[in-house]
Amino acid sequence: AYAYPTSSGMAVRVVRMKDEGTNLNDEKTIIEYLPAAQFHAGTRLKFGPDKKLYITTGDASQKEKAQDTGALNGKLLRVNDDGSFPSDNPFPNSPVYSYGHRNSQGFDWHPVSKALYETEHGPSLIDGPAGGDEINLIKAGKNYGWPQAHHEIHIDGREDPKLLFTPAVAPAGMTFYSGKMFPQFKNNFFFAALKGEGLYRVELSETNSEQIVKYEKLEDITVGRIREVVEAPDGSLYFATSNRDNRGSLRENDDKIYRLTAQ
Repeated sequence: AYAYPTSSGMAVRVVRMKDEGTNLNDEKTIIEYLPAAQFHAGTRLKFGPDKKLYITTGDASQKEKAQDTGALNGKLLRVNDDGSFPSDNPFPNSPVYSYGHRNSQGFDWHPVSKALYETEHGPSLIDGPAGGDEINLIKAGKNYGWPQAHHEIHIDGREDPKLLFTPAVAPAGMTFYSGKMFPQFKNNFFFAALKGEGLYRVELSETNSEQIVKYEKLEDITVGRIREVVEAPDGSLYFATSNRDNRGSLRENDDKIYRLTAQ
């Protein structure tokens, strides 16, 4: 996904390209004209267990549109790999899968139950009280509240977060873990934190994957802002820093990709 200028401002386009070893070729547009802005642009991509492509959009600094299911601001989108809309999406002839999001930065599915969890940034003074970062359990067609519901505000008919962080930690990319290298963490998920400058581990109930038991920030990872974390085929974890975004403190040779392995 990348941002590009249009006659009415910035937008995001999602494209597919072929990896031919040393080149990327055969670019094909999957979906375009997604709302974008300098802040709150979302834009995470991942294929789900159902082989559909999921895409996050931020509210693009137009927060009221997050509640409009006819707009693409503040949504989780679900499309086929050619960009067409699945017939079983919750809203007819629409890519919208869930709505009421402010700025979703990561998501992944439980390896067994396929429960879908998502990370989301809360307000940052310009659009509400600071903090209120969220971990959400995403279900088709559900409303996650923004901009009326945030922090501890509950509104009937809107989904409450599973975890809240105030002060903010700015949760970013996340990944469920298979347990290959760290068997004690099987079916836990890890998420990167920007303002929180670290990696967090979230443990779910063994009998109910929709229930969070506890979470922790991993010790001794002091590399600044972390944008993304993924599991490698061998079970190690790779994570990438984001200290060159004008919000972090630069370290030598930033930014970097790190690999976390068992001792």
